[in-house]
Amino acid sequence: MLLGVVSDTHGYMDPRVAPLLKGVDHILHVGDIGQPNVNDQPDIISQLSSIAPVTAVRGNNDRQPPESLYPEEVTLDLEGCRIYLTHQVKVPKSPRSRLLKPYSDANLQVVISGHSHIALQKQVGNILFFNPGAAGKRRFNTIPSIGLLHLVDGQAQGKLLPL
Repeated sequence: MLLGVVSDTHGYMDPRVAPLLKGVDHILHVGDIGQPNVNDQPDIISQLSSIAPVTAVRGNNDRQPPESLYPEEVTLDLEGCRIYLTHQVKVPKSPRSRLLKPYSDANLQVVISGHSHIALQKQVGNILFFNPGAAGKRRFNTIPSIGLLHLVDGQAQGKLLPL
């Protein structure tokens, strides 16, 4: 199963995103969805849904409906992988960190977050921490990006794609 992972669109659907997501089985949006600034443009989740089914969580800037109606966190079981989505995560520095315990106790294989606008893929113990970066307009001197997760037999392999 191939997952597209998007975060921090802030109301802007970069035209480079859709072609990169072509062929994914499911899309995960990990918050700060935002509303488009153009009145005749469909909302971000509708645009992504035209590519593949979407699961989304809200971010700290998603304060008004419909974005504020998404949950703060979601746990999915896909292809034998237990995946946790939320907008903000403090990534543990080592497998001995106490920050890892709640994720380990929940038997997670992947923790996906956004918020920082900085793409990250880091294995800590048995858990992959994955942040696709920001797919919206360039902010904070970071390079816009999205991610792909390939799930096979309970294992996840990530790839970060700069826009």
